Amino acid sequence: MLIGIGIFIGLIALITILFVNLSPQFGGKATEEQKKEYAKSKNYKDEKFVNTNEVKLDMSLGDMMKSLIGFLRQQPNSVPKKSLDVIKMDSLQLANSTAPSTLYWFGHSSFLLQLQDKVILIDPMFGDVPAPHPLLGNRRFSSELPIELEKIPEIDMVILSHDHYDHLDYGSIQKLKDKVKMFYTPLGVGVHLEEWGIGKERIVELDWWQETQFEDVKLVCTPAQHFSGRGFSDRAKTLWSSWVIQSNGENIFFSGDSGYAEHFKQIGEKYGPFDFAMIECGQYNRLWPDIHMFPEETAQAGVDVRAERIMPIHWGAFKLALHTWTDPIKRVAKKSEELGVKLVSPKIGEPIFFKEDMVLNPWWESYEE
Repeated sequence: MLIGIGIFIGLIALITILFVNLSPQFGGKATEEQKKEYAKSKNYKDEKFVNTNEVKLDMSLGDMMKSLIGFLRQQPNSVPKKSLDVIKMDSLQLANSTAPSTLYWFGHSSFLLQLQDKVILIDPMFGDVPAPHPLLGNRRFSSELPIELEKIPEIDMVILSHDHYDHLDYGSIQKLKDKVKMFYTPLGVGVHLEEWGIGKERIVELDWWQETQFEDVKLVCTPAQHFSGRGFSDRAKTLWSSWVIQSNGENIFFSGDSGYAEHFKQIGEKYGPFDFAMIECGQYNRLWPDIHMFPEETAQAGVDVRAERIMPIHWGAFKLALHTWTDPIKRVAKKSEELGVKLVSPKIGEPIFFKEDMVLNPWWESYEE
């Protein structure tokens, strides 16, 4: 019996090692030359990227067990009772659009942004499961996307906030990479893109507060309070960030993943006010308060960055925490009203026009009936 158990455990360990080392999902590793470049950043210490503040990343064994039990236990309203409806997007309209700048949400933190004549993808995670294998995660809340990747017209820019699976998806990048002009990432994330067949000449990596220009679009890589990693031994080997996107008088903020900290005020002071801000609101828990915001903090972050309107993101697509799937939007809506923050929460695929007001439509309530 003991021999059999030992053999079984050994086989599982062998399969895991082979999977981690042979699957392209896990991405690339930095060369020594690249590490020397990272070392020039004040956010890089002992071959790892660091947050400005002390951030607790390691849970105790007891907390890990609580989290695991919570995920395995049946939880009411943790996912929608039926597949979320999406508003379909037309590829010809996208390609020939003369409309004002428009934003489309794909759920979670993925967007297509049409900024004047530019097509920009932000954290394009279009896979069904945010994990290195379909068996290792929960499926997307919607059974379809507003548009298939193959039908998206030529893409000028892809902007990535960090390398976690719910933001950087191998399958999506493979389908998109041949029609993307340029990729923009925080330091280190480019090693994954290179491993997946994208040339260095199409990748721009930036440190916090660094700026770059693509034709009439200005990008600023701004701070976030989070972490990174795709495998067992690469935690914090790449940087994480938020982004400022500016073009022809329009000023947009994308938070990426982040705990609440003073960097939001710093960004607001330096680059605000913003016409529109997409701010993380979901996948939070008292066990990891430093790396994901609670909804009330999301609303406050909107005040800090000096945003005219905010949109809560990082919810509405995947179950990655223990709260109910509608808890983020309900709580942030309440706090936003208290703070006088204008809140936008469109359906998946619904166009957002920055220059037009949108009435908050509680579309999620129909899925709780």
